[in-house]
Amino acid sequence: VHTIVDKVRKVSHWGRCIGDCGSGGIRSRAVWCVHVEGWTAHHSNCGLRDKPENQRSCFQVCDWHLELFEWEVSEWQICVLVPFAHGEVKPRTTDCVTAQHGLQHRSVHCIQKLNRTIVASEICEYFIPQPPVEQACLIPCPRDCVVSEFSKWSECSKDCVRSLQHRTRFVISPPLYGGSNCPNLTESRICDVPISCFLGEEEYIYSLQVGPWSKCRLPHLKEVSLIGRTMLDFSSDSAERSTFKLHSYKSHHYSKPWDVEIGYQTRQVRCTRSDGKNAMLSLCMQETIPLTFQSCVMPKDCETSVWSMWSTCSKTCHSGDLSPGFRSRHRSIKYIAVGTGKECPELEEKEACNVGGKELLHPCPRFSWRTSEWKACQVTLLLDGQDPRRHKHTALCGGGIQVREVYCVQSVIESGTHKLKEVTRPADKKLCVGPAPSASQLCNVPCSSDCLVSSWSAWGPCVHENCQDHQGRKGFRMRQRHVVVEPIGMSQGCPHLVESIPCEDPMCYQWVISEGVCVPDHGKCGHGNRILIAICDEVSHTLCSEFLHPETMVCEVPCAVDCVVNDWSEWSSCSHSCSSKNAEGKQSRTKSILALPGEGGKPCPPHRALQEYRLCNDHICTQFYWETSPWGPCSEDTLVTALNATISWNGEATCGVGLQTRKVFCVKNNFDQVTNKRCPDSLRPETMRPCLLPCKKDCVVTPFSEWTHCPMTCQHDNATAIKQFRYRIIIQNAANGGQDCPDTLYEERECEDIPVCPVYRWKTHKWSHCILVPDSVRQGILGINEACGRGLQSRAVVCLSDNDLAADVTECMKWTEPMPALVQECLIPCKDDCTFTPWSKFTACSSDCESTKSRRRSLTGRSRKRDKCQNTVVYPQVETEACPCETFITQPHGNWSDCIIAEGKTELQLGMRFQGETKQCGEGVRLRAIACYDKTGKLVEPSYCSSSGYIEESCVIPCPFDCKLSDWSSWASCSASCGAGMKIRSKWLKEKPYNGGRPCPTLDLKNQVYEAVPCYTECNQYSWVVEPWSPCKINSEQNSLHCGDGIQTRKIRCVNTAEDGEGETVPITQCDQSEIPNEAQKCNLYCPNECVMSDWGQWSQCPQVCDPNIMQTRTRHVLRSPLNTKTCPKDSQMQPCVLNQNCFQYQYNLTDWSTCQLSENATCGQGIQRRLLSCMRSDGKSVNMNYCEQLNLEKPEKLSIHCHVECSVNCQLSKWSAWSECSNTCGIGGQMIRTRSIIMQSQGEGRLCPTQLTQYRNCPVKPCYTWILGAWSPCKVEGGQCGEGFQIRNLTCIVHDASMSVPSKQVKNAFCGELPSKDNALQLPCSVPCPGDCHLTGWSEWSSCELTCIDGRSFETTGRQSRSRTFIIQSFENRDSCPEQVLETRPCSGGKCYNYAWKTSLWRDNERTVWCQRSDGVNVTGGCSVHTQPAETRHCNPECKKPFTYCTQSGVCSCERGYTEIMRSNGFLDYCMKVPGLEDKKADVKTSAGKNKPVNSKMHDIFKGWSIQPFNPDGRLKIWVYGVSAGGFLIILFLIFTSYLVCKKPKQHQSTPPQQKPLTFAYDGDMDM
Repeated sequence: VHTIVDKVRKVSHWGRCIGDCGSGGIRSRAVWCVHVEGWTAHHSNCGLRDKPENQRSCFQVCDWHLELFEWEVSEWQICVLVPFAHGEVKPRTTDCVTAQHGLQHRSVHCIQKLNRTIVASEICEYFIPQPPVEQACLIPCPRDCVVSEFSKWSECSKDCVRSLQHRTRFVISPPLYGGSNCPNLTESRICDVPISCFLGEEEYIYSLQVGPWSKCRLPHLKEVSLIGRTMLDFSSDSAERSTFKLHSYKSHHYSKPWDVEIGYQTRQVRCTRSDGKNAMLSLCMQETIPLTFQSCVMPKDCETSVWSMWSTCSKTCHSGDLSPGFRSRHRSIKYIAVGTGKECPELEEKEACNVGGKELLHPCPRFSWRTSEWKACQVTLLLDGQDPRRHKHTALCGGGIQVREVYCVQSVIESGTHKLKEVTRPADKKLCVGPAPSASQLCNVPCSSDCLVSSWSAWGPCVHENCQDHQGRKGFRMRQRHVVVEPIGMSQGCPHLVESIPCEDPMCYQWVISEGVCVPDHGKCGHGNRILIAICDEVSHTLCSEFLHPETMVCEVPCAVDCVVNDWSEWSSCSHSCSSKNAEGKQSRTKSILALPGEGGKPCPPHRALQEYRLCNDHICTQFYWETSPWGPCSEDTLVTALNATISWNGEATCGVGLQTRKVFCVKNNFDQVTNKRCPDSLRPETMRPCLLPCKKDCVVTPFSEWTHCPMTCQHDNATAIKQFRYRIIIQNAANGGQDCPDTLYEERECEDIPVCPVYRWKTHKWSHCILVPDSVRQGILGINEACGRGLQSRAVVCLSDNDLAADVTECMKWTEPMPALVQECLIPCKDDCTFTPWSKFTACSSDCESTKSRRRSLTGRSRKRDKCQNTVVYPQVETEACPCETFITQPHGNWSDCIIAEGKTELQLGMRFQGETKQCGEGVRLRAIACYDKTGKLVEPSYCSSSGYIEESCVIPCPFDCKLSDWSSWASCSASCGAGMKIRSKWLKEKPYNGGRPCPTLDLKNQVYEAVPCYTECNQYSWVVEPWSPCKINSEQNSLHCGDGIQTRKIRCVNTAEDGEGETVPITQCDQSEIPNEAQKCNLYCPNECVMSDWGQWSQCPQVCDPNIMQTRTRHVLRSPLNTKTCPKDSQMQPCVLNQNCFQYQYNLTDWSTCQLSENATCGQGIQRRLLSCMRSDGKSVNMNYCEQLNLEKPEKLSIHCHVECSVNCQLSKWSAWSECSNTCGIGGQMIRTRSIIMQSQGEGRLCPTQLTQYRNCPVKPCYTWILGAWSPCKVEGGQCGEGFQIRNLTCIVHDASMSVPSKQVKNAFCGELPSKDNALQLPCSVPCPGDCHLTGWSEWSSCELTCIDGRSFETTGRQSRSRTFIIQSFENRDSCPEQVLETRPCSGGKCYNYAWKTSLWRDNERTVWCQRSDGVNVTGGCSVHTQPAETRHCNPECKKPFTYCTQSGVCSCERGYTEIMRSNGFLDYCMKVPGLEDKKADVKTSAGKNKPVNSKMHDIFKGWSIQPFNPDGRLKIWVYGVSAGGFLIILFLIFTSYLVCKKPKQHQSTPPQQKPLTFAYDGDMDM
């Protein structure tokens, strides 16, 4: 608010940020000028110079910024008490019970991910609320330091050395939350002087103390002589330094990475006394004085180059998981570390990097599964390898398996549209997540079924080919058959259905003439005429008008005595179906004599006149019919192109209409082709028809996949060429003349531009001469003139490339073995030293395992004459080693592997994985890994014992055997001899399944499985054929008239009336026995003058519904009237229509459905169930279908339906994968694994999948080589007893089998390869305290892990544990030099809550022990509250001063035993009174003293029977007792002193100092002590 006189400037709040994404946004606010009275004024009134800004730039946040910004949250700071949170100072409360409330803070910033810079918090708040920066917390009460109990006191020295003894304790829990610091961890006290030491006699121990080596320094220039010897120059204080290198010195400024400067270092040696004081060096003299100077390598730190630029981020695209990428940078070594210089740091650095920035990276590609089209259905994939149908060339059908390719493709987001664009190039399947689509499925190949036709009808009459246009005399006789079952699939179609025979004089229509009654010309009998009635084949009479027919016919009515003959019978069936040279068709008809003539009557005709023959079926036995070739392919035709737009094919999308053609030709007798005129032209089949043109399908393939990656790492020169490949996948095969697929689906090429690994090598120069400590230094210290002894020598080491050019040291360190040593120790022998020739080479080894090899050396110069050099124990001249032994011992290891079946190499083709080609059972091998040892029991490579590293043993995986059934039996005969029935066939069990074979189908009790199908037997296939009746034979031979009743017979036979039966006679059992004709019947030969009647006619038809009230009739007529007036018998008969007697009803009858019938070429899949239709008479008899068809009964719709037989699919497995790498690189316990997967689960009654999809085998035991660090040696001081020294540990290469059970063996270091890292030092400086020095102990063990807990509940997840070091005082004079005690604490996991409680012992003489104990039973100091500590002693109040009284445990005064209490009125004890008569009795007086007798009352009991009593009546000792005790003590002292004088040894040269008086002392760490 700005005030100008009486005007006030007012502003509104800042508005929202608007504008483009990023920093280009703007936010505004309103600013106006207001008068103090509240009304708005012009801006000029408030002063424009002071006007607040009304616009400022801001950061406009957009949704995609979520990937660029995030909250950065620090860890919570420590919890502080609430008063201190805002800077106030308030002491911590002393009455803390469990914990106090506090606050803890953390910093929260919104940062940009890319460069981790802080930005406005509003950006992050746009997406995620700001995390809290403050939270409440609890601070536990202060916890004091907790320490253990003291150890036992250390042992005192047995000699007369004044010494201290000490005891220590260690820290269990550090002080926390302001608790008290730890107390002193050490207590010391002066040891008692042994009695044998004279008063004031003290012995001291003298020790040679070795000081630390000084820093390595270079000699002054003047100390360096031309021949490499050095001297000390006191006049020069030059700081110049020189480097000895390759026999000459060079300036330090020109040093190279391998430059080495050799200097010298010195140390002090002094003699110290056990009380810490220095003594003369001669008191510590020994044989060898430790060296006080030595050559050394001037330290030089490792120097590296500056870091390279960061590499690009490994993440180059934006994905949804927000995981970061990585980038790295490198540096190289400029100077390697020399001497004790600082080692080289890491040369590579990695860090996470996030993608982002102003422009987001393109999104990472996504991957999804795709599939090719299904390949053709293959039935063979379901058949066993042993199934004979696999190798037949018949077209298999039914159920099968079809496969397709499953591949992975990448989809990318098109820039700008955010739409996924598919890239069909196949990618690595590992990139696709989620389950892959199925690569196989069941399918069905339709089975073709043949056409089923009926039998031929009878030949028809000779008719014109076209009755509407009948020209010429040529015609045809024809017969037909019809299709019973239509064909399915690829069959050849139906056979011809019409056959014809050319004939002469064809007639399409003819008169059917029936004869009327014979009317005599005169009277009642004699010659007459009969009227003929003509009907034109049930069609219009006009069609028959051109054919003339007689209207009357001459006839004769017999008179009373004439012979009477009946009418002609029907013509018999023709004896042949056609006529040939050898056979003609004939048929006959007969008459029979009914009455013999009387006298004068007309005689009967002769016997031959009663029979009549005629030729029939006189056509030749040659049939003609039209035959067609199969339809050709559908091809385009210009004539039907115009129809393409108009013809609809069942609503399906078509690729146009084409034409199919076929050939048509006339065939004679099934094989001879004849001229087309022989076949009726009207029945000629068509030769072309329109068809649907199949759509062309071009082959569709994916683009080639990307080339597989070539290795990024370099390859050595001798490595085999590495190849890369790419492939593509057929998505759709070509069809119907489409473009074919390319031949190349897989391409391979050698990788180019693979970097060849560079070859570098170290080149070493000659060693320099041995450099000793400068003469001046050596002479100044010991006065020695001879320049000899141990020194150092250096050499130059150069890194060379393969073309011998100088290269960077880093390259050799990266590509070749470790750098050779730059410095080594050397020896310049002194004149008194023994000198030798170099060692010879080792002698050759023989093949014998017991042989050894040796090498020699010999003395040189004056050494040959020195006696000490001849000592071969100290100076060996021969060295012997055992020769390597080539005998190896095989030891099997681990269990046998699973039985492994070897798989042949087969190229994987489509569908191969389903054909069961991979051998899954049979003979195989099982393997057992071996460990190979040499003769010494050392583990070696397994190849020394076995090339494979295994013991092999043959084994068998039992093959699964499927359930085996027999072949189908032949079909049984049809259950119905006429009409429809069922027929069955069966299979029976031959072998049961085992070893997981395919199970059996459901079997009946006889272990059989049945198949039933309907069957049909033609009802007129077998017919009764009867011959004419014989003449009536009169019974009575005496009958002169030869008339009356008689018997006539006839022959019957059963014939096959089927088309191929040719009327052949068969056994009569084949014909229907219920309809067997009579072979004999009664007959009547009428006598003269009797009325002769004709045979009865047919019964009239009963109605379709039988009704007994309706009668059926039949009639006959008079053939000859009687002579007299005798009446003739009835000429008609009637009978009721009774069901199943003379009246029958007919209905269609259906058989049961058959079992599902497959084609003989199918094993499963789609089949057909059939049922048959038959005509059934009401009495249950099957009759010809004509009976039902004439009634036009309704037929059932379906006589066949599709059905499905489930396919039995065996479990389909992939091939075994290759064996994996061994899980361990060496040693025992390593396993190799291989797996297989289930491609298709078993279905139906197929073999189940095995449970074993993984196989394991142990790896051969390869030796493990490991560097083993030995234990640190005790601190070793060279040449002295105490001071600065070193401790070492050995680094050993051992071979082992990675198990703890077998001891490891030491081998050459070369087997272990590169030395372990620099952290594993082999030598460390250390110090041995001199007698009298104050020094630190070693570290205690880490305490158990403890959590901070409140009321038994954990306050934190991470606990802490501690360890400590304390000091040991050996001389009070040196206590000022004692170091501080040290405490170390570290976090730990798996901690526990402990609580601390005071523990007390039982009271004993009003005293007890009180101590603090942790909940796990450990006694500690600290941890328990001081305020709650129980009392250790107790007192009676008032004190018990009366005689014979003492203080009881309950804190009251009581009387001793033998005295009774006399109490005051206030309840306090007044005095004790002796109980009379207790001297000789052991009465139990019930006083408090009787229960709790004091100690001195027990003493009374001990001395009670003595005549001389040592106690006064008041309980005090008498004076004489003190005198006796003093005298005894003097006697004991005299005896000890005498023993000492007798046993004392002569005094040694170095006597121990006189023993001091004992003093108990506890050092509390105060400086003023």
